[in-house]
Amino acid sequence: MCPSQELLQPCRELLADACGECGYESFEDTDEGIIGYIQQDNYSEMLLEHTIGEFPVKGVTIVYETEDIPDQDWNAVWEEEGFEPIVVSGKVTIYDARNTADGGQFSTPVNIGIHASNAFGTGTHETTRMVVATLLETPLHGRRVLDCGCGTGILAITALFCGADAAVGYDIDEWSVDNSMHNARLNGVADRMETLLGDAGVLSHVDGVFDVVMANINRNILLADLSHFQSVMVHDGILILSGFYEEDAPMLIAEAERLGLHEISRKTENNWCCLKLEYSPCPEV
Repeated sequence: MCPSQELLQPCRELLADACGECGYESFEDTDEGIIGYIQQDNYSEMLLEHTIGEFPVKGVTIVYETEDIPDQDWNAVWEEEGFEPIVVSGKVTIYDARNTADGGQFSTPVNIGIHASNAFGTGTHETTRMVVATLLETPLHGRRVLDCGCGTGILAITALFCGADAAVGYDIDEWSVDNSMHNARLNGVADRMETLLGDAGVLSHVDGVFDVVMANINRNILLADLSHFQSVMVHDGILILSGFYEEDAPMLIAEAERLGLHEISRKTENNWCCLKLEYSPCPEV
């Protein structure tokens, strides 16, 4: 992408929105544009070319390249490089569990070691930090929580450290499901955590309901899955959503309102957004 500097961020957002419609699941900003991630089975070069051809900003040249990223390659990179500790709200430190020296040097009340197979879910991304910060503002003692698209399991593990009784997570990626439970064992909470392989459809097989539901996924999946989330929430339950840009919030809120989910707060960072909603459906007449 080659727009002028003042157009760069708007063009990033427009391109991410358009690619999101084509099945891309997550994005990272770069100095010159964005990196988009899509499941290999969902990738269509013809559809991507069409999306670029329909880009609405005239005079902007978009070039791209594709690269397959096998799970083991991500793992090898993170085995070698790891990540620096991240402090959220002065209360939680997320650190690389492979650096055993890190575990005892933090002054925060909650310290969580993560062995990550990729960057997402370590706290290095704005959306992860905002969801963790929102969790810290949410009553969790004695609650049952759901982590949708659990990744490393950091959100569920944080909730358990902060007083939740039990957590269930699910992810479409088998590596993520395994990584979540590995991290739960590392942090001594595996006996209170369960992870499932699949998409939101697995919720139809989960017993009981949840007090707090967290979903840090892309906009289109959130829109498609909101009704699944609502179907397993207690009345007055909390839904925390992130993984989307601030300008996408209105369409998510509109769909949420239709389902009886009402915004009570939000956070933004670098144009990424995190919504906190409460499930309070209108009584039947």
